[in-house]
Parts: sequence; structure tokens; C-alpha cells
Amino acid sequence: MTLHIRLDGQTDLTGQIYRQVRRAILDGRLRPGDRLPPSRELARTLSVSRLTVTIAYERLAGEGFVRTAAGSGTFVSSAMAGQKRDEAPAIQAADAISPRPIWDTVVLPTAFDRPAIYDFRTGLPDGALFPHRSWRRLVGRELRAAETSAMIYGQPGGASLLRSAIARHVAVSRGIDASEDRILITSGTQQALDIVARVVLTPGDTIAVEDPGYEPPRHLFRSLGLQVAGVPVDHEGIVVDRLPNDARAVYVTPSHQYPLGVVMSMRRRRALLQWAERRDALIIEDDYDSEFRFVGRPLEPLQTIDAAGRVIYVGSFSKTLSPSIRLGFLFAPASLLPALRKAKYVSDWYAPELLQNVLGNFIAGGGFARHIRKAGAVYRSRRRLIEAAIRRDFREHLDVVPSETGLHLTATAKHLSAAELELVAGRARERGVAVHRLVSFAVTEAPRAGLVLGFGAIRTDQIEPGLKILHECFR
Repeated sequence: MTLHIRLDGQTDLTGQIYRQVRRAILDGRLRPGDRLPPSRELARTLSVSRLTVTIAYERLAGEGFVRTAAGSGTFVSSAMAGQKRDEAPAIQAADAISPRPIWDTVVLPTAFDRPAIYDFRTGLPDGALFPHRSWRRLVGRELRAAETSAMIYGQPGGASLLRSAIARHVAVSRGIDASEDRILITSGTQQALDIVARVVLTPGDTIAVEDPGYEPPRHLFRSLGLQVAGVPVDHEGIVVDRLPNDARAVYVTPSHQYPLGVVMSMRRRRALLQWAERRDALIIEDDYDSEFRFVGRPLEPLQTIDAAGRVIYVGSFSKTLSPSIRLGFLFAPASLLPALRKAKYVSDWYAPELLQNVLGNFIAGGGFARHIRKAGAVYRSRRRLIEAAIRRDFREHLDVVPSETGLHLTATAKHLSAAELELVAGRARERGVAVHRLVSFAVTEAPRAGLVLGFGAIRTDQIEPGLKILHECFR
């Protein structure tokens, strides 16, 4: 282990080494069992005599901070575990630089830190359904291939293998006439939104978002200096007539509105496209979990009925496979692709190449389609259980919002206020049941009272006992 020691002047060198090693141990930077540099090596690094270092080590050993094992070296003593510094902290430089105030409004998520016993939170697929065996085989194959090929920097647009696989997949599953050169690989949806906003919008521009809606993009847009305008959502999706006249872009989830779950009607989709053409505006379509469809026939994505090149289609594998993969993509008009690739380059250059190739082979080999069918059958049964229980046991308190797609259901309150539902959710949380409250997704409109129940993370056999506890919390 490399140990940084700073020596001032030419006096008391042994004391300086002793005090700095001792401080590192008490601070916890050096932990019990850590090996100190050999005295000869440290002496050479510090340009001092070996005797100077040896005396410092002997003093540390005499006080129990380190122990010496013949032929092995000098190690931090286990007796130091849990010890605290007994001397004044080192003088720190003044915090002269402060972040912009916008960052005071962002709260890092803690929702996924500790799984609940009965986990009805949204945004989580079932890790037990992940195709571990197929994935391990593909990772091994890619690592073996890397042994015989140069591991170099990748292209900002993404690996050709993955872009080609995605183009074919969305063409078959969503009816999108995509070509490989129109797709850009991103590190999830959030980075796709970041890149698009940087390329198309200017600080001070207005971007419209759904209200209620997904919170992280709002923080992102504001951090880029954009004005965020919430637009209400009804049973047909975003209310186009309420879009602000000065909006340069709108971010929507038309296939499964987050969090209400409604599907944007065809009438509303056409109205939104007409609005974008009149206003010379951009539509960002987030199709985050429509792979899992349980009822009825799907409506075409906005992108497929866009004749004016106003839609950027964004997809992700966080809900369909795993959030830990952190791969997504966007499909954009050809006029924007050069700038989008440059924005990706200056952001983080490219997504992990090995992971891209693994996912590309997984999709191309049919593994992704098989996974969707298998997982979809499980999620369908969970959705039925939750919907039936709400209609049966919660009919006095909640109304289910009709939904045909995705990994969550939303239920609005009949009589309870948002504050009363907060008490219900708090009591449930104390008993190990985690749910989202609809009020937490509000932007500017009056918050709605309701609960959002995900069924991706909770086991099927846990749904009924979890909902039973939740029902008891209404009393």
C-alpha cells in the first residue's frame, strides 16, 4: 500500500513520520491488518535514512499501533479497531467555493437503500427473474474474445452490434422503422434526456413535463438552466391545450404515463404532434416499460406517427432487465444525430463496450424476447392479484386507475386526503410495507391523493399478506 507522508524541513523527521502514520491509523485511513510500506522502501520514497523510518516504526509498535511479523512486514494492530483520534483534527482549507443553489433542491434517493419486507415500490424489476445463466455465458464469451483483441476506446454512438440489435427489436416489438445509424446508446434514460436537452435547448428555455410525473428529469432540466412547466394529465394523457405557448420541448410517457398509468389516446397523440409542429417544438417520448403489456392492443408510439421529425424516442433496459445494467438508447431525427454523438462524447465518451456487446448478443440471440415473455407472465399474475384485491378489499377507499402496461398500478383516493394517506403509508412502512404516495409526484398542480403500487420487486406469494397489512392501516 502506498502511504502519503509529507515532510517539512530537515528536523524531527522521525517524529513527523510517527505522527502522520499514527494519525492515519486513528483516522481510519489505515485499518487493522493493513501492511505498512517496508522501512527501506519508505526511506527511499522520502529520501531519508532507513534508520529514521525504523525508529518511527519501533515507536508505533511500542505504543501498540503496529505489530511486526518476522519475514512478513509491519501491520496495523487489530487493537486499533474502533479507536478514535485523541488529537486535534488537521487544519482544513476554508470552503471558499459553494455549489449553485439549484443543488440544494435535489434530494438523493434513499428509497432503494433497504428493501422492505413487502416491497410495492415502483421502478424495480424482479432480480430473481434476471437471466443469470445466459448472461454469465455471454459475459464469459465476451471476455474470452477480449483476450485476443485490442481493448480500445469505443465510439460515442455506441457499439454497432447493440445498435443493430435494438433497431431490429424495436422494429418488431414497437413498429418503429429504426435503422442502426439513427440509434445512440446511452447510460440509461436520464443520460439520454441530459444529452437531448444539451443539444436542443438553451438555458432559459421552457420544457413542459407531465403533472404528476417522474421527478429526476425535472431536477436535471432545472440544473441545465431550463424553466420546467408542469402540465396536467387526465384519462387521455397530457392535456395538450394546457401546454405553455413558450415551451420549446415536452417530455412525456405516452405508453404508460408515470405514475398514473394511463395510455395517451390516439386523439391526444395527434394533437400533441400538431402542437409541436405549430410551435417548432421537440417531443421527448420515454417508453420506459411498455414491453410488459397485459391487456388490449398497443397504440403506436408517437415516433411512428410523427411525419415532421419532431419526436426523440427514448428507451431503457432498467425495467425490462435490471437497473444495474445502466444501458439505454435514443432514436432521433437524422439532423440531430451528429450533435447528439458529440454531446455523448463530451459527457462520458461512451457506454461500457463489453456490456454493450453482451446485451447486443443477448438481444440478437433471442434471449431478450424470451426473457420478456417469461417475466411478463409472472408480472401479469401479480398485476391481477393487486388489481383484484384493490377492487375487492379497498373499494371503500381507493379507485384503480385503468392501466394496460408496465410494472405498477395506481389507485386514487375516494374520500381520504393526501395527508390522511400519508398517515396510512407511514403506518404501513412501520409494519414493513413500502408503497409510493401519488402526492410525491406532483409538480405544480394541486397534489392528488392516491397510492402507487409496483409489482416488479415483490414476490407473488407476498402480495396478499402485504396488501392485508396495508388494508389494516386504513382503519
